[in-house]
Amino acid sequence: MDGNNVNTGGKCPIHHGGLTESGTSVVEWWPKSLNLDILHQQDSKTNPMGGEFNYREALKSLDVEALKADLRALMTDSQDWWPADWGSYVGMFARVAWHAAGSYRLADGRGGAGTGNQRFAPLNSWPDNANTDKGRRLLWPIKKKYGNKISWADLMILAGNVAYEEAGLKTYGFAFGREDIWHPEKDVYWGSEKEWLAPSGTRYGDVAKPNTMENPLAAVQMGLIYVNPEGVNGQPDPAKTAEQIRETFARMAMNDEETAALTAGGHTIGKAHGNGSAADLSPEPEGADLTDQGLGWMPTKGRGIGRDQVVSGIEGAWTANPTKWDMGYFEMLFGHEWELRKSPAGAWQWEPVSIEEADKPADVEDAAIKTTPIMTDADMAMKVDPAYRAICEKFMADPDYFSETFAKAWFKLTHRDMGPKARWIGPEVPQEDLIWQDPIPAGNSDYVVAEVKSKIAASGLSVADMVATAWDSARTFRGSDMRGGANGARLRLAPQKDWEGNEPARLARVLEKLEPIAAETGASVADVIVLAGCLGIEQAAKAAGHDIAVPFSPGRGDATQEQTDVDSFAPLEPLADGFRNWEKADYVVTPEELLLDRAQLLGLTGAEMTVLVGGLRAIGANHGGSKHGVFTDREGALTPDFFTTLTDMSYRWVPVEGGTYEIRSRKDDSVKYIATRVDLVFGSNSVLRAYAEVYAQDDNEAKFVADFVKAWAKVMDADRFDLV
Repeated sequence: MDGNNVNTGGKCPIHHGGLTESGTSVVEWWPKSLNLDILHQQDSKTNPMGGEFNYREALKSLDVEALKADLRALMTDSQDWWPADWGSYVGMFARVAWHAAGSYRLADGRGGAGTGNQRFAPLNSWPDNANTDKGRRLLWPIKKKYGNKISWADLMILAGNVAYEEAGLKTYGFAFGREDIWHPEKDVYWGSEKEWLAPSGTRYGDVAKPNTMENPLAAVQMGLIYVNPEGVNGQPDPAKTAEQIRETFARMAMNDEETAALTAGGHTIGKAHGNGSAADLSPEPEGADLTDQGLGWMPTKGRGIGRDQVVSGIEGAWTANPTKWDMGYFEMLFGHEWELRKSPAGAWQWEPVSIEEADKPADVEDAAIKTTPIMTDADMAMKVDPAYRAICEKFMADPDYFSETFAKAWFKLTHRDMGPKARWIGPEVPQEDLIWQDPIPAGNSDYVVAEVKSKIAASGLSVADMVATAWDSARTFRGSDMRGGANGARLRLAPQKDWEGNEPARLARVLEKLEPIAAETGASVADVIVLAGCLGIEQAAKAAGHDIAVPFSPGRGDATQEQTDVDSFAPLEPLADGFRNWEKADYVVTPEELLLDRAQLLGLTGAEMTVLVGGLRAIGANHGGSKHGVFTDREGALTPDFFTTLTDMSYRWVPVEGGTYEIRSRKDDSVKYIATRVDLVFGSNSVLRAYAEVYAQDDNEAKFVADFVKAWAKVMDADRFDLV
């Protein structure tokens, strides 16, 4: 036998699955295993720009007017490979922007246009996003030209803004500042369905009651941005569709007026495409052939372009002038009676019972040919639902008011997940402060930090009180939409002051001590709360034998109740906080999974999450003063005792009634400590145990303290965009 012969009879020389998404994962083998991937999904190794690249700096050299001029030219530069409807791409680019932003949801702040995630799966292959891939490819020459000066995330939204401007709308403004990601977002739960457009009842307690939709979802079905355009589960009924629209848009932080404006304004330009069969299209981008080069839904029979496109399956324009911003939507919807018919692709759509030829829109390729206008079930809901109808009638009576309302709602839709104005860049950023931006007055740094610390130290507050209050103030931060955090001191305002997780009675007692200190020294209450937490950490470290200075950045401001949209802050309420070993109730999701979710929103790594949990336990910062997980006889001192106890094999763990666990001595079976699932997972999960063992080592106590302080400062400053 030839020992150098590597021919294995046709077998592939590499192990399939090891280098692709198709490999069997640890979680697939062991479904109950805690998957920490969401904490590390946007690892720096996925970013081709490297750690030195600063997008905010790159933006400073962007010629905004030149970029917008190129986008305006693109709007009518029809390409043979994907021709523009009526010679204009305004509908195409409005839709690209709309569908990039439209996945945002208020419940957890995830989705939206802030990261350019429409480029990646699953969004790039959602049925509702069909042919947005063509829009991105049309934008590529402009992205190539301006390079690092413009992110994909910013470019897609700006293209939508320019599209509306080209149609004739006076837009409300635009902000740059969205930074691209380079890998699919795996932390976003889009639903449990295993097929596209599965019956929407799978995500409702009762599909007839839209408010029973599973949280944090907003869209009614897997693969849709909002609602099914044909009706609930594809069955037309405008009254029922109106109920789903109201719930879905509310979950995107939109009220009825904003919802009606977006529906009407969204359908004032462009058209729906369904002049053909979806069976004649190639697979979506993620399932397409190599030769399609990232494009999906390509024609396999016939032309598949121009008038013969298939996207939603519904076929037709909503107005007689689909490239112009006008009142044509209302004139068409309320000026005709409508009846159900089927599109060429077999989708339900509403068409006029009768209409004059002159009132019809032209064919997208031949202006001499007239076509029948359409309405979706969602459009008919605007006419049938009493509240929506009244709003539409108000718009019809005042076209300028409609344009202004749409412009503001469009701005909100496309900017909601960008966070506060401190992150916004560019010459078109509006001067007006909007309530949904969570405005915060400018802070003051002109005070003596040492004096404030001295007064806090003399206040009589315990280490646990100071640390827990600062943590509660900062833990609301969500990196998903940049909301929450310690800046603004909204902890002292409704609704946060009354949240169960913030221990209202304890909070009021602590604020009674801290607010006068702020008034006396000129510091904001927000700064004093955070500084108290830093002081508490320093005192806890000193009790453990370590003299440290916890980093502190002054300059936070104090928001007022009038600057706080109470309803929109309700979703930020923590229903569990594994860092303080607390759950408001028992949930289907395990406490450790809720901990991961909180850590991911805070932008923490697995190691940072681990060290914070261990340190907060040792300090005694648990909710309600609970002793669960306080594995130390030196409570109040910043020690690694949580980890040394957890990894000590002289103990064993025994489940007890109530869902907790006792740590018992193997020698005499005496009970030493009580723990929760969140505590035990740091010893049972192989990855978390590896982190825990680092901090349990005899030579790593100083590292534990240093790492805790660094992670603590990261959380306290997570919302300090003014420091960037």
